[in-house]
Amino acid sequence: MPETPTTPRARRMVDLSSPVVWAAAALLALLLFNAVVNPGFFAVRIQDGHLFGSPVDVLKNAAPTLLIAVGMTLVIATRGIDLSVGAVLAISGAVSFTIIDGSSDPSSPATAAIAIGTALAVGLVLGVWNGFLVSVVGIQPIIATLVLMTAGRGLAMLVTDGQIITAESPAFTWLGRGYVLGLPAQVVLTLLVLLVVAALTRRTALGTLIEAVGTNPEAARLAGVRSRSITWTVYVFVAFTAAVAGLMTNANVSAADANRAGLFIELDAILAVVIGGTSLAGGRYSLTGTVLGALILQALTTTTLTMGVPDEYVRLFKAVVIIAVFLLQAPRIRAALGRRRRGARGVTSPDVPPTDAAADDVRPLTPAQAANSPTTAMPDAAPSPTDQGVLR
Repeated sequence: MPETPTTPRARRMVDLSSPVVWAAAALLALLLFNAVVNPGFFAVRIQDGHLFGSPVDVLKNAAPTLLIAVGMTLVIATRGIDLSVGAVLAISGAVSFTIIDGSSDPSSPATAAIAIGTALAVGLVLGVWNGFLVSVVGIQPIIATLVLMTAGRGLAMLVTDGQIITAESPAFTWLGRGYVLGLPAQVVLTLLVLLVVAALTRRTALGTLIEAVGTNPEAARLAGVRSRSITWTVYVFVAFTAAVAGLMTNANVSAADANRAGLFIELDAILAVVIGGTSLAGGRYSLTGTVLGALILQALTTTTLTMGVPDEYVRLFKAVVIIAVFLLQAPRIRAALGRRRRGARGVTSPDVPPTDAAADDVRPLTPAQAANSPTTAMPDAAPSPTDQGVLR
């Protein structure tokens, strides 16, 4: 029986064309390469009740980027972009460490709580500012967030007086170096945020509304969707994730460097989202793909360091691999690969016209044959349930 678009094999072919599948394949290839180059790459040991090893390091180091990328996914899904998350990260760390350093009791849990709360509040205010410029004033997202990206670093430098501030606070340091059930606290916090976002966007109508705004904001507004409120909310949320990432990043080193903290992390977050298959044109998005994209970026960094590649060439190496992943995800490349697979199986593409020999064998049916033929479509026949499922 010839394959139709509804057969299981055809469905598998459609799944293979998904960018998420290619991202998963790229991550698997990187992990296998690391296993070959470094046979002990997957070795995980337990020390003092905590997990240690290269896989744990990949997860821990990818956590800040993934956390921001989760928020960036929702922003890009609304046809927007946020270039200021690196600056928000730096401001968050600068504010928190300035409060701890200026406290009479830096090691107090109350001081850490005040520092964390203030830093998160500042991040939310910055997100409200970005959302106001984009959704109310109507400034292009790349321009609106570029303003804060440029001014944010200067603001962070003003908070720290241009100095690298160090402080010791066990309660605050836990955000960067602590553990929960043997896993790094950064990984656990990022996983919790990811699960909450996935539940809100995939188990409620919020995800559909975000996709509607990204697909056509004007049509969504006319349909009764509060496009302005949704756009404003996603910019506030991505700023919140950047502030939390700033707390984790700076707590990990017990210092706030306003000049270098979160440098280029906005580009890594955007790359993670795009590698995962989310289109910059807005509309549909994939949180699973974003997770894979963030892990790919961190696995690439680990790979280059394991191979002894100098630090100044790390980004060049990552760029080459990322370009290869993008090429594999490109619709034209996937279509060309699909045609080659069909040609290897001897399956003719439906858009290829029949040959002259095949056309010569076709004979028109007589009226009696046409009336009795089971394959003849009746003009007034309603589509079958199977056809309706295909149309949807």
